[in-house]
Amino acid sequence: MDTPGQHTELTAEQDLAPWASSPHEVMSAMESEERGLATTEAERRLEEHGPNRLAPPERDPLWRRILSHFDDVLIYILLVAAALKAILGDWVDFSVILAVAVINAAIGFIQEGRAEKALDGIRHMLSPTAQVRRDGAWSDVDAADLVPGDVVRVGAGARVPADVRLLEARSLNVEESALTGESVSAEKSVAAVDAEAGLGDRTSMLFSGTLVAAGQGTGVVTATGQATEIGRIQTMIAEVESLETPLTRELGRLGKVIAVAIAVIALVMAVVGRTVHDIPLPDLISAAIGVAVAAVPEGLPALVTITLALGVQQMARRHAITRKLPAVETLGAVTTICSDKTGTLTKNEMTARVVRTASGSFAVEGSGYAPVGDIAPEDGGESATPDAALDGVVAVAMACNDAQILHDEARGWQLVGEPTEGALHSLARKAGQDPENWRRLNSLPFSSETKYMATLDEDREGHTHIHVKGAPDRILTRCATQIGADGDAVPLESERWEEWIEELSARGLRVLATARATAPAGTTELTTEDVESGLELCGIVGIVDPPRPEAIEAIAQCRQAGIRVKMITGDHAGTALAIAREMGIVTDERRQEEETAETEAPAVLTGAELEAMSTEQLRAVVRDVDVFARTSPEHKLRIVSALQAHDEVAAMTGDGVNDAPALAQANVGVAMGIKGTEATKEAAEIVLADDNFTTIERAVEEGRRIYDNIRKSVLFLLPTSGAQALVILVAVFLGLQLPLAPVQVLWINLITAVTLSLALAYEPAEPDIMNRPPRPVKSGILTAHYVVRIAIVSVLIGGITLVAFYSLVGAGTPTAQAETTAVTLLAFAQLAYLFSCRYLDKSSLTPKVFRGNRVIWISAGALLVLQSVFVYAPFMNLWFGSAPITPAQWGLVVGLSLVVFLLTELGKAAQPRIARVLLRRG
Repeated sequence: MDTPGQHTELTAEQDLAPWASSPHEVMSAMESEERGLATTEAERRLEEHGPNRLAPPERDPLWRRILSHFDDVLIYILLVAAALKAILGDWVDFSVILAVAVINAAIGFIQEGRAEKALDGIRHMLSPTAQVRRDGAWSDVDAADLVPGDVVRVGAGARVPADVRLLEARSLNVEESALTGESVSAEKSVAAVDAEAGLGDRTSMLFSGTLVAAGQGTGVVTATGQATEIGRIQTMIAEVESLETPLTRELGRLGKVIAVAIAVIALVMAVVGRTVHDIPLPDLISAAIGVAVAAVPEGLPALVTITLALGVQQMARRHAITRKLPAVETLGAVTTICSDKTGTLTKNEMTARVVRTASGSFAVEGSGYAPVGDIAPEDGGESATPDAALDGVVAVAMACNDAQILHDEARGWQLVGEPTEGALHSLARKAGQDPENWRRLNSLPFSSETKYMATLDEDREGHTHIHVKGAPDRILTRCATQIGADGDAVPLESERWEEWIEELSARGLRVLATARATAPAGTTELTTEDVESGLELCGIVGIVDPPRPEAIEAIAQCRQAGIRVKMITGDHAGTALAIAREMGIVTDERRQEEETAETEAPAVLTGAELEAMSTEQLRAVVRDVDVFARTSPEHKLRIVSALQAHDEVAAMTGDGVNDAPALAQANVGVAMGIKGTEATKEAAEIVLADDNFTTIERAVEEGRRIYDNIRKSVLFLLPTSGAQALVILVAVFLGLQLPLAPVQVLWINLITAVTLSLALAYEPAEPDIMNRPPRPVKSGILTAHYVVRIAIVSVLIGGITLVAFYSLVGAGTPTAQAETTAVTLLAFAQLAYLFSCRYLDKSSLTPKVFRGNRVIWISAGALLVLQSVFVYAPFMNLWFGSAPITPAQWGLVVGLSLVVFLLTELGKAAQPRIARVLLRRG
């Protein structure tokens, strides 16, 4: 547990693990004693080891963190475009583009620090005070002053102040789900455990930041600050390197290609213009700047940001809160979702599922603590005949129980007490039991040594009964009889019960046994001797943390979308596998696929098995294993990293501190907003406001929609930029009159940027969006056939613009009027192409193209108004050299724009056929 630069508190830990050593051995290693440390010794150790708190993260200087958000290809494109605008003296456009670059960087700066905030969230979990024994006396001290070797004590409701090896434990149960993922509180005892035991099995230890649910305990501090388990988690989060999102990589590549292309085109144009046509240098520089301004899609970075921001709003309406903008799109590329079980796939509300008596087996309907649901025979028969043994089970479940379930109008049924007891209380209420049926006279509380609870209760008729519930092995040995089919006591069939217990355990159920006895009238005291023997077995109850029904549907939808769901949990293998089968994560069909695979992967992989694997061995099986049980934070981190080594885009969901490192490592970390810890929320990019796994599936759909819209926007912007550049380029190459002045190119860029460019960001999802497999990670945002489409449309729009301009000039039309017609044609051809871009690969020759996105029509109306101002307003004629055009010229614009739309659709339809022909020839 060493941390660089810090001494490990338990110096002997390399030789012995505190959980596997006796209390005496640990006390000796810590150089401590039962009366605690002397105050002077504690002060010396505090100076040596430092305070018991988690160290704040190191941060780069403010200026470096600000500049890092300008280190992006998209920002470079914006800055180049701004510089070109400044060269042209267009200070308005220069200011707008520069503002977009600054806003982009500001968004990144505001949303940075995921790991830093996660560390803050973990630090807030630490206990502020502790009860410590020093100089033989107990006192309250600041938890930050604890040192290795201190003797501390904790009680119900207290937060554990450091990692502690237990010396004494009295009915001690600790809520460790945030650290281990266990769905029920952990029973603690003084007995040593195996040195190889995982975190959730170290029952002789208490861990810093966990909560004592019941009982009391005393122990010696073995680790403080960064050397605690929670401190190691903090260190793992700090060491996680941030990953580039798929979109960032793809746009980075695209930006480099565009930059190189612009440089090559400008250079070639300058050489040809000067050497072939002897164009004056000032004119040539002006033309080169015009080409560059036309070719740089300066609206693309802003459009991507706006599209992602709109996606954030849409996801918020679906209860998914986005903490980091690119994560919205990354969700759309997810290939694997690694999900924590407790509280994520399941309700984190224990529920009785099965009651087994000597006369039959009963299925219990309903989930959670709501006392709603029928109890009926599992074989499907009618439940008309009363069952005396079932009555006995539910009587014990109600009487031998300290939990309550209360109804709240806003939050529904809420548990007060232990989850297991809440499940039994709900079971009894479903069977019609009333808490008022019993008056408790005395009790023996549950303890980790006895593993049972017993109560002495009086019924409404004044009869006294003993009720006992607990671990089946402890209850069976105390029973001599069982309730028979007719309600009478019959000899106990131990072997049969053991088979039933094994069967229910194999189904992933936690099994409790119930028993009873009749006490003599007037009995008011209950002792352990009263329950040592002679009990009558009522039956056994199988309890489970039930799956969320909506999560089962979401998992099925994910499978249809080509996304694998893997369960990673701290629970036992049997329980995890049973829940995974019930949820459809593990299916017979899936197992058959894995059995025929080259690597033989088990259905479930435990933390101990994973620990024994090398990184290469884990990578070989990680994609074929769907359930990982008894995992630690390191295991979850290794699983996610192994998946990423196969170029999987992994999303990790969770709600506990133990999930935080893996959430930070994952491509997309998804935290539960209701039951999740602050550390988990801060480590994640996405927080689910409703803790509903279905929301993840919806968020994936939204991510795919956003990626589609970004791709549509790129498909729209690049041909429009290419066409403008092509018009100037061809004119220079042929030594002809320029059809467009640089200032007119700026006008087209401006009006299309504020109108048409934003329209595609509002496109709804295409109908088959969740029936497609995830896009290949290494595929670019533009595939080969999209690049071909961009080139064809660029030539098409640029070509008809050149034809229109030179035809008008050849017919004697004034230059200003011909230029205005060319500018208007470029703008309206882009509008026509916009409708074609509404569907990536499907035909837009459908009435649906006119519906579903009203922003398209708002943009078209705005474009018409602005272009009319450009054509007819005298001040615009003065500023931009434009001139009013005739109705015939307007007809030419509209007609040629329709030609662009139709030819684009024809090319879209022909492309697959051409591709198939080329493949056959190849």
